[in-house]
Amino acid sequence: MSHIPNTLNSFWLWREVSSKLGVSNPAYKYWKNTPTLKLNNKYLFIQKNTLPSKHEHVENILTDLSGYLPIKFASDQLHVNEHIFSYEKMKLYKEFEYKFVEDIKFVNIKKFFRENGIKVSKSSIIQLGKMKDLEISADSTFYNLKNDYGIVVYN
Repeated sequence: MSHIPNTLNSFWLWREVSSKLGVSNPAYKYWKNTPTLKLNNKYLFIQKNTLPSKHEHVENILTDLSGYLPIKFASDQLHVNEHIFSYEKMKLYKEFEYKFVEDIKFVNIKKFFRENGIKVSKSSIIQLGKMKDLEISADSTFYNLKNDYGIVVYN
């Protein structure tokens, strides 16, 4: 799942696009050459450099989300409770970089993976958790993190 940390490299958050342009929520549905991405049936994103020409000027002021994921989607992909990204009292909270865009909290998974030397492939399944809760098998790779946490990448 190396695509997990890079999912939003080519996308803008639709809520931010519509807010900056002052267009209605379903406007993107009429932009035939603008691909979209929906995560968790909740977050909608518009592909970069595909906005209609009369709206492409807004791309200069939109927030780059390269490496970031919404915390709910990230927690689902890492098979961990989203509280780990929500509260400063959680032991791993400060290990991640966060960004707020239009009241949505994003976590920088790409930077975290890079800093911890975590390598994953497209077919990998990733689990983040306390070491006592992780299941390590022969076809997996274990990464030890701080505070009794680890990541297992199942190939």
